[in-house]
Amino acid sequence: MKNYSIFDIVGPNMIGPSSSHTAGAARLGRVGYKIASEEIVKVVFYLHGSFAQTYKGHGTDKALIGGILGFAPDDERIRDSFDIAKEKGLEFEFIPTDLGDEHPNTVKMIITTISGKTIEIVGASIGGGNIKITQMNGLKLEFTGAYPTLIVKQRDLPGAAAHITRCLSNRNVNIAFMSIYRQEKGNEAFTIIEADDDINEHIVEDILKNKDLIKDAFIIKGLE
Repeated sequence: MKNYSIFDIVGPNMIGPSSSHTAGAARLGRVGYKIASEEIVKVVFYLHGSFAQTYKGHGTDKALIGGILGFAPDDERIRDSFDIAKEKGLEFEFIPTDLGDEHPNTVKMIITTISGKTIEIVGASIGGGNIKITQMNGLKLEFTGAYPTLIVKQRDLPGAAAHITRCLSNRNVNIAFMSIYRQEKGNEAFTIIEADDDINEHIVEDILKNKDLIKDAFIIKGLE
């Protein structure tokens, strides 16, 4: 049974009564959708703090599922996201939990894709519909998705960062922010670049040509 109030549609930029609990939640889910880069068959949401306490009343659950389906925060289909997910065969579960010293509006998403790949993402809705991703597959990192964002999984070896930035420079892309994260020296690392300009698939193809240094690369953009 569906019951909607006037708060189910608020303003031109989001569905739901709260920018933090709905627009931000939809963006968090959409980051998972972008990173998965293939059909998602199952997702478990571990909800922390305020998310855990009010996720049903504020529509956080519907917004997270909408984002996982690829819907933008202002997509009216978010209201029916549960039904749409079930029609697509997407399994989902919400588990209130304590994630420790995290922002009150934090969620951990465990995503399983059709190829059997598992992705773990931790992120928070930090106010006004803005988000921050703080962990991916157990590695602590940080990006917001506010800019076109390139994430590169690489070997922690000399020349990897130079190769990535050279590929961007060759395509006239200006870097706004750049960070490199690793768990231990010489193992595996992630480079995260937020750019002023569009990052297209040609850049990803250029980066992936160096198979000695680069393991994977993908783009996150268009979270609106």
